[in-house]
Amino acid sequence: MERKRSVYMDHAATTPVRPEVARAMLPYFSERFGNPSSLYSLAREAKEAVEEAREHVAAAIGASPEEIFFTSGGTEADNWAIKGTAAASRKKGDHIVTSSIEHHAVLHTCRSLEKQGYRVTYLPVDGYGRVEPERVEEAITDATILVSVMAANNEIGTIQPIRAIAEVAHDHTIPFHTDAVQAIGAFPADVDEMRADLLAISAHKFGGPKGTGALYIRRGTRITTFMDGGAQERGRRAGTENVPGIVGLGRAIELAVAGMPRNAPRLAAMRDRLIRGILEAIPDTRLNGHPTERLPNNVNVAFRYVEGESILLMLDALGVAASTGSACTSASLEPSHVLTSCGLPHEEAHGSLRLTLGYANTGDDVDYVLEVLPGIIERLRAISPLRGEA
Repeated sequence: MERKRSVYMDHAATTPVRPEVARAMLPYFSERFGNPSSLYSLAREAKEAVEEAREHVAAAIGASPEEIFFTSGGTEADNWAIKGTAAASRKKGDHIVTSSIEHHAVLHTCRSLEKQGYRVTYLPVDGYGRVEPERVEEAITDATILVSVMAANNEIGTIQPIRAIAEVAHDHTIPFHTDAVQAIGAFPADVDEMRADLLAISAHKFGGPKGTGALYIRRGTRITTFMDGGAQERGRRAGTENVPGIVGLGRAIELAVAGMPRNAPRLAAMRDRLIRGILEAIPDTRLNGHPTERLPNNVNVAFRYVEGESILLMLDALGVAASTGSACTSASLEPSHVLTSCGLPHEEAHGSLRLTLGYANTGDDVDYVLEVLPGIIERLRAISPLRGEA
């Protein structure tokens, strides 16, 4: 009987809150519960905590604190960046350039704007999932008001040539937005180095709490208010601040960036060992995403002749939590839009597996996955009708 242990390898989906982050948040649920908009000392404590967190976020991405606005997460930050820029620039134009492999927080936002009369160009990617800056140049028109390309893909881990893409946009005096949700703690995400005008962050991707994020808005960028109401976030995003969540975001990003020089190479070494071990042990398998320009924690492979959700269920039975490119948790039977955009046939896209590592994973976790995964694929292929058709 195969040994079973608990191995979490779905950190691209969410991460556990780090103990240091939980400790920092805890007082703001109880004894320091004040509303930052009030004037008494209890409220001032909360206000000071929010502003300290703002400083941590700003320092982590090379921004000024007044350019950081707290949100409910990466999805809201992406929505605000795109819809807010579109609304502020409607008299100038109605055209947005993005990529075909963006997170749905970007893609669905763009689809929503199309229903309002905006036009969107969804750029193709190469076989590795990379956007070519030349394609951005070709797509830009006199009516283009925003270019939005993610820093790194959440499914296949491919890192985009963000600076080059941003420079193309700026050559045409067009603002550039990037969804950097997967980038924080993985590689330096300096807004000046990336030339970003708008950048989205989500706390739960790097050891912080769910339901908290931030949008960086470069000083001078034209963007409308996202939520009307009170004067919170300097009148640009109404609603009483989620003080515990914001405190958690500030502490988590501080830890993620401080630990990056040590953690990223360690994760990359485990990532490479996983990739090498899977490809050597299991035939008819391919690596998805760029082989080197990829997130240090991301492994995405496609197995021919099997369904990804079956792999997940068998891994789960053996204590391994992972993800797949197939839409097994939704009503849709369509495979991952990212993998099909990279040129994978539907049947291979459905047979994908994503393993994403985190700071608590160890070499023993890698060994365990490499021990159990080949047997799972062999058993599934033995009963697969797809193999018989090949």
